[in-house]
Amino acid sequence: MPLPAPPALPLHRSLLCATEADTEALASRIAACPELAHALITLDGDLGTGKTTFVRHLLRALGVTGRIKSPTYAVVEPHEAPPAPAWPDGLRVSHFDLYRFSEPREWEDAGFRELLADPGLKLVEWPDKASGLLPVADLAIALTAMDDDRRTLDLTAHSLTGAALLEAACR
Repeated sequence: MPLPAPPALPLHRSLLCATEADTEALASRIAACPELAHALITLDGDLGTGKTTFVRHLLRALGVTGRIKSPTYAVVEPHEAPPAPAWPDGLRVSHFDLYRFSEPREWEDAGFRELLADPGLKLVEWPDKASGLLPVADLAIALTAMDDDRRTLDLTAHSLTGAALLEAACR
């Protein structure tokens, strides 16, 4: 029996998160996907659209404890998720916030290319600040605030890893 054809990429879905609980549930579904272990996820949206909130929910769903702060001033925050069946040795997570970058070269100057080459999950807020230097995201998430609570999330998968994450998100 022949194998099914891989999906045509990119794949795109729009989801409405009417409450923060919806955002938390979405992050939990993505966290349960084993392909997350080596993914690059970018998060784009205006200030206050919930990028860091989504990351916080994702990290909590992965079992990260302690304070999870925005890396706006540090630019990158490392995290370690505890062992799970999909990552028996734990999962390294790098959470980048490039908001303060004024030009893409700052990405190179900060040495982040090496961090991206390391194993683990990479989460990048404000990816446009490193435009042309970041690899293509496995999953790109664009957040738009509809009002104080509701958000539209446009998810675009650019790889088979991203397609698996997108499928998990839409369950």
